[in-house]
Amino acid sequence: MSVPDPRAAQRTDPGLEWINRFARLPGAFHETPAPAPFPDATCLATSPAMCDRLGVEAALFERDPWLGACTHGSALPGAEPRASVYAGHQFGVFVPQLGDGRAKLLGEVRTAQGETWELQLKGAGPTRFSRGADGRAVMRSSVREYLASEAMAALGVPTTRALALFGSSLPVYRERVEPAAIVLRAAPSFLRFGHFEYFHYNGYSERLRELIDYARAHDYPELADAEDPVAAMLEAVIARTAEMIADWQAVGFCHGVMNTDNMSLAGLTIDYGPFAFMDAFDPGYICNHTDQGGRYAFDQQPRVAQWNLVRLAETLVIHFADATREAAIERAKALLEDFPRQYRQAWLTRMRAKLGLQSAQEPDEALVQDLLARMAAEGMDYTRFFRQLPDLEQAETRTQLESELEDVPAWQAWWSGYQARLAQEGATPAARRAAMHAVNPKYILRNHLAQAAIEQAEAGDPSEVLRLQRILARPFDEQPEFEAYADLPPAWASGIRLSCSS
Repeated sequence: MSVPDPRAAQRTDPGLEWINRFARLPGAFHETPAPAPFPDATCLATSPAMCDRLGVEAALFERDPWLGACTHGSALPGAEPRASVYAGHQFGVFVPQLGDGRAKLLGEVRTAQGETWELQLKGAGPTRFSRGADGRAVMRSSVREYLASEAMAALGVPTTRALALFGSSLPVYRERVEPAAIVLRAAPSFLRFGHFEYFHYNGYSERLRELIDYARAHDYPELADAEDPVAAMLEAVIARTAEMIADWQAVGFCHGVMNTDNMSLAGLTIDYGPFAFMDAFDPGYICNHTDQGGRYAFDQQPRVAQWNLVRLAETLVIHFADATREAAIERAKALLEDFPRQYRQAWLTRMRAKLGLQSAQEPDEALVQDLLARMAAEGMDYTRFFRQLPDLEQAETRTQLESELEDVPAWQAWWSGYQARLAQEGATPAARRAAMHAVNPKYILRNHLAQAAIEQAEAGDPSEVLRLQRILARPFDEQPEFEAYADLPPAWASGIRLSCSS
């Protein structure tokens, strides 16, 4: 009689199969976190889109064993909780050991459709990597991450996802005493650049090789037959990162903390801290008030992404298949130096679509940059302007806009050039308007909207979180019953302060 393999996949819910590949790595990569109390735990919200993706019912997270596993650390058949170790460059300074200080990976599941998702708790209590902190997340940051993850997905931006939001009566001390919360989030992979930095810079070369082999098989299986799989993986990470950053810039999203430990190997937006969608367009916008030097300002994000990719490349280059280290370094340099071209191409593609341009012409970049300069000079709202742009072909609407501008001749000069460019396109105004509305959202997660939802959730009422979730799931639709959610932010919104605990 054979003995069952304890590592074999298990099913605890319809459609979900636990496979837990990260837990199969040696103990040097992770630790098993201890359960932590989370009194009066309740499930406040679940993502219908992610429940459908996983093939589970939302009610699953309202009861045990899932409720207890997500909030108290009680056993969940098939799950193998882990907290991983990593390092990172934080604001340009290398920190040799960080890790999942408040995150716990429940495990990895395979859906009935064959997709694999890692399920991770954020705010579930301390781990060995908490560095003396409490390992908790507050309602404020949890609501923001929960809503932002799903809003970004609806916008078509690569991102980690949010599956459920849990609340508690547990008090947590940040700038003030705040209620604790936990987000159950999901992603194809939670590997970060910092995972590779930890093993590289601490001299664990054999472990680094194990991690590289794991990452290739887990995140980039399509590269298995590449002539140089490690170089091919770096090339793929560069390409995915360029596309992601282009998405950020196109929707006016500022991450706020682009440390290397917040950069995803899979090219996903990860760790929503002091993020913001811009209101009035400002290329130098800084959403994180602790970023006094503006390292992670909106217009610096492409440059920082390339800098972070260089740090990742430094950990991988020794494992390239080139005959000499010098040849490997030259190949890595060539790959990295192509990032600005890839980013620019991806960004221009998105900006052309926002302007209703179907073809590509050389002067298009100047047309876009001139518009952004006008928007910055006039303090135009980024999202509302692009949504309104096709309507400006109506003289009355355009006249209303011009009445609000300080430099009307400069705007009219740009508009004339834009109209000349549109004349070279074949689409009708109606078709162009539909295409532009399909890429220019009407609804984004503005700070004041998130703040209103946070305040209600802190008082025990998640209704505004749920309402915002429904609205942001359809960002390109008109939704006339929610018109007010597309209004300009109120004056008080400028006083909202965001930090790494936001």
